[in-house]
Amino acid sequence: MTTMAESEKTLGLIAGGGRLPFLVAEGAKKAGLKIVCAGLSGSADINLSGHVDCFKQVAIARPGSWIRHLRRYGASRAIMVGKVYKEKLYTPFRILKYLPDWRAVRIYYWRLRKQPKRDNNILNCIAEELACGGIFLEDSVMYCTEHLADKGIMTKHALPEKIQNDIDFGWKVVKRLGEFDIGQAVAVKDGVVLAVEAVEGTASMIERAGALCRSGGWTLIKAEKPDQDRRFDVPCVGPDTVRSLVKNGGKCLVVEAQKTIMIDKPQTIALANELGIIIIGC
Repeated sequence: MTTMAESEKTLGLIAGGGRLPFLVAEGAKKAGLKIVCAGLSGSADINLSGHVDCFKQVAIARPGSWIRHLRRYGASRAIMVGKVYKEKLYTPFRILKYLPDWRAVRIYYWRLRKQPKRDNNILNCIAEELACGGIFLEDSVMYCTEHLADKGIMTKHALPEKIQNDIDFGWKVVKRLGEFDIGQAVAVKDGVVLAVEAVEGTASMIERAGALCRSGGWTLIKAEKPDQDRRFDVPCVGPDTVRSLVKNGGKCLVVEAQKTIMIDKPQTIALANELGIIIIGC
């Protein structure tokens, strides 16, 4: 049986894709914690197993298996981070493909029965179900605060006045989008919204903005939702974001200071300087 002291020294990690789960694992290790990881199948990087104490792939639609794995190895608190490809959940025959367990069915047909199936509502209901199983979600950035965006211009390039005008306009737009739980990012040029992030994610939205604005020079603005729950779904950017902006004609990346994770922050800023991208913490 796990003692209270052992439980306090153990952190569960429910991991999706990308680099963020690695950063959380690294920070938790530095804090002297044992890390028990439930990697969501089809999303989590299998290489994460080498950065945690215990790793197991679990089905995305079977949260009961997440709980059993984390509790078996002594975790009662957990962090849930990483990319999950939500568009897969809208494919035909998804019930047969993902074979949800009774906890997933309870989340979808009981906890969510009177609520719109938007991200915030779904994630809150998942958190409630995990808590019923003895797993309590914590602030997802508590072990990687050094990667939060700074305030002001973080790169060496000057900010043209016309881009500042787009930032002033786009910031209001992205915050209103957040109120409706639509997405966390918009692409703007000359006071015109080129693209809005929805279920496809920021990466696909950048490609769409590039296709719609062949002349380039547009600005990507990404911000936290007004009622953002930092236990999950924290805005993230990184080297891949910068490379994609260059490829698709973007010129400026605006993020919310102290509320957006910059994956591998020093490398992201150095790459932006090299490729001519302006990064601003707003």
